Amino acid sequence: MKATAIAHPIQGLIKYHGLKDPEKRIPFHDSISVCVKALQTITTVEATEALKENLIIINGRKPHERDKQRVEAVLNKLKSPARYKGHFKVVSENSLKEGKGLGFSASGFAALGTAASKALDLNLDPVSLSETVRLGAGSATRSLAGGFAIWYADSGGRSYAEQLPTKLDTDFSMVIVPISSEIKTDEAHAEVLGSPLFQARLKTVNTLLKSMKKAIGDSDVATIGQLAEEDTLNLHAITMTGKSRMVLWEPDTVKIIHEVVKMRHEGLQAWFSMDTGPSVFVNAFKKNVMEVERRLREFGFGRATVSGVGGAPTFSGKHLF
Repeated sequence: MKATAIAHPIQGLIKYHGLKDPEKRIPFHDSISVCVKALQTITTVEATEALKENLIIINGRKPHERDKQRVEAVLNKLKSPARYKGHFKVVSENSLKEGKGLGFSASGFAALGTAASKALDLNLDPVSLSETVRLGAGSATRSLAGGFAIWYADSGGRSYAEQLPTKLDTDFSMVIVPISSEIKTDEAHAEVLGSPLFQARLKTVNTLLKSMKKAIGDSDVATIGQLAEEDTLNLHAITMTGKSRMVLWEPDTVKIIHEVVKMRHEGLQAWFSMDTGPSVFVNAFKKNVMEVERRLREFGFGRATVSGVGGAPTFSGKHLF
């Protein structure tokens, strides 16, 4: 059987950094994100016994061995409850091919798990499917939940995500500026234990999470922007002070940061946010977002894209093969 799913990548608001259990992709603490409506991953999965091994194509090419293993970890997890012993053909395409730190691993594995489940005619409960896609990418749990979502590091012995209730989609918008980098996200997550700042994060992150949950529930765009910006600086400080002194920012990242701060000084409310990469999200009120985009484009960032809040994965009848 063949199935196609579409999922949206995420912007981390209170981000996870580092994995307590790298194999099962269980983080040290909870995290909160928002799905990016303007970007998407579309993935077609076919369960077929005609193949002697899995055939996986991502953005037009076969993945490296490590990435292939991540895909197969999700597929193999789904084979057992389906009692399926065959192989899969997987073709996946991101709507944006350039830029690092845009959350496409989240949408990629959320779309993969959603499509593969349907291809196998499985009807998993949301928590079980969330735990399955987590084996490919932790943030896929939040892409699977859609909207504003929280990923629990440990909730009754399980690690999964669920959507947070809010009316923010009427007020909250963002501008995405993709910036390329060769650094792998897993390399950045491996740095945390070497930073003298990481233990301080573990002591304070629950306060940030509580404040962010309240701001989302209250539809408080300004507080969400401020907290995401604060968390961004905290996360990158840890990466920069890890064993490898890894700096994920590019010169354009710093230029955008300064421009966003300048906007605020001039009365245009906007806040920067970066995940584990150099690409920048600029969070703003919906009424101001077009002006933010105009300013960034005039500043030289012609690929700036406005987005609202994306939902959970959906199925499509238009297959990639």
